[in-house]
Amino acid sequence: MLECVQQRKGKANKMNDANIIIVDDDPGIRTVVRLLLETRGYSVTEAASGYEALELLSGGAQPDLILLDIMMPGMSGVDACVSLRALTNAPVLFLTAKTQEQDKLAAYGNGGDDFLGKPFSQAELLAKVQSLLRRYMVYKGKAPLEGGLALDRKNRTVMKGGETVELTDLEVNILDYLLKKRGCAVSVRELYENVWDEKFLSSSTNTVMVHILNLRKKIEDDAANPKIIRTVWGKGYQIDE
Repeated sequence: MLECVQQRKGKANKMNDANIIIVDDDPGIRTVVRLLLETRGYSVTEAASGYEALELLSGGAQPDLILLDIMMPGMSGVDACVSLRALTNAPVLFLTAKTQEQDKLAAYGNGGDDFLGKPFSQAELLAKVQSLLRRYMVYKGKAPLEGGLALDRKNRTVMKGGETVELTDLEVNILDYLLKKRGCAVSVRELYENVWDEKFLSSSTNTVMVHILNLRKKIEDDAANPKIIRTVWGKGYQIDE
């Protein structure tokens, strides 16, 4: 585990070079967020609307993260996110006063990666920003998986060799979590508590093993000799870098 952390440390240090776009029609909020992020070393660009954000990306801007308000005149943040997704795979963090369950579902269902309700603290915002940047900047340059396997997080679909692989929601969640931890061995306990979101019990080990086996049968060329999801004896499961 220490070796895995050390390998990531150098990559994670690049987060301070990240380019972030703030999209909000309130100039006061843009200024406060920009100053906060700039004090942490990030490069920040402001956009007063979804249209301006689209113009920035169409003009060649390459953000590593987009902070996007939902309630904006002309084009809502959700609609803007759909259009932005055609131009970038950078994570989108919605910052909004709309915090009802249906608002969150609409945000996630249209390409958003995370959600932070207004008002929020500086610590909350920075934690979300760092988490999203870590995932994106550490993993965006990874080599393709064995057999051309690819996960589309927005649509929650998995492709292999150009064909859709039919996975259950739980199997998609398992694959997604292992990909986020790519290069590191994930223990059965960690996998269970983060994917099932339940307390780990002794019986949970068998639950994880059964689901990993079923997942391997669907994505591996030979489930008995897995090349994508490896077993690291004494440590757990791992997808190699």
